[in-house]
Amino acid sequence: MNCFTKRLLAVVAAFTFVVTAFVVTAACAQDFPKRPITLIVPFAAGGNSDVIARTVAEQMGTALGQTIVIENIGGAGGSTALTRAARAEPDGYTIAIGNAGTNAAAYTIYPMLPFKPDAFVPIAVVAKTFGIVALRKDFPAGTVREFIAYAKSNPGKINLGHAGVGSSNFLICKSFVQAAGIDVTLVGYRGAAPALTDTIGGQIDGVCDAAASVSQSIGDRLVKGLVVGSTVRLATLPDLPTSAEAGLPEFEAQGWNGLFAPKGTPPEIIAKLNTAARTAVESDGRRRSLQSSIPRLARRWKATRSKSALPICRPSHLRPMSTRPKFSSNCDARRREIPQAAGAAAISGSRMSGVRRLRLA
Repeated sequence: MNCFTKRLLAVVAAFTFVVTAFVVTAACAQDFPKRPITLIVPFAAGGNSDVIARTVAEQMGTALGQTIVIENIGGAGGSTALTRAARAEPDGYTIAIGNAGTNAAAYTIYPMLPFKPDAFVPIAVVAKTFGIVALRKDFPAGTVREFIAYAKSNPGKINLGHAGVGSSNFLICKSFVQAAGIDVTLVGYRGAAPALTDTIGGQIDGVCDAAASVSQSIGDRLVKGLVVGSTVRLATLPDLPTSAEAGLPEFEAQGWNGLFAPKGTPPEIIAKLNTAARTAVESDGRRRSLQSSIPRLARRWKATRSKSALPICRPSHLRPMSTRPKFSSNCDARRREIPQAAGAAAISGSRMSGVRRLRLA
């Protein structure tokens, strides 16, 4: 066999491989999905991202003819979950929901993340969110003006909960605190739901959250809404003032939630997921499901409370968002009893781990 024949056979073999791979990929995309899909939620169950993910997943599953299973992975402001999603097989059977925090700001806050923006392929935007600051119902201030005055009289003593550094809720807190020019302590949780639970129970002074997950608690007077970072009032909370009406127009907290797939997922599969997501977003069933899911979560949060001992770690400071935040290794080893809603523990399947307190300079 001469060299020309060998090269010809090699070219034919390579071409055959490419064609075969294309045919297999096209066949897989055509048959997709043949088994359940996993939707990774980067926070504990019960929060805004989780509520949106579950309502969208239900409708998407109907459109695709397959079950979409929710997998809650809390930690590191959502980065732990997205690391898992980025390393998943790019076959469309593992996708993730993200937001402006987990899929945008996190790259600035944590420049050493094990994944980059191009590790994901966008599928669709599934929700627009509005940030709200809510306070425990017995907090001494009732308006933004009163809150700012109280905070300036008590620097560093007010604590606001969020879903972890890098989350969209963290960005809500940062935006509000910087606009108000006050010194507070930010308390990081593994999700928005545990933070709201502790606000309801009076363990912290307030929470930065999205309207979808905190509106019902405000309506039931479990917490009191302070302000919404929007230019218009929300239909679900018509009495809650906008930031401009409250005298703090610099506070803007409007975000989004979107679905992402690992890089390398075939375009045909992305197209199928996109079509299903659009069908879900535009369906009446999604709107009804979203409206009914929030009261159910609120009722569970009002269940009999149990106690769990949690360690409290205090970082020395929080660096500007252009650098990676470094936490002090000096962690308070003493443990204290913090009431936790039994409902929230049941939803997440595990107890909250590690409440981190962040001081804003």
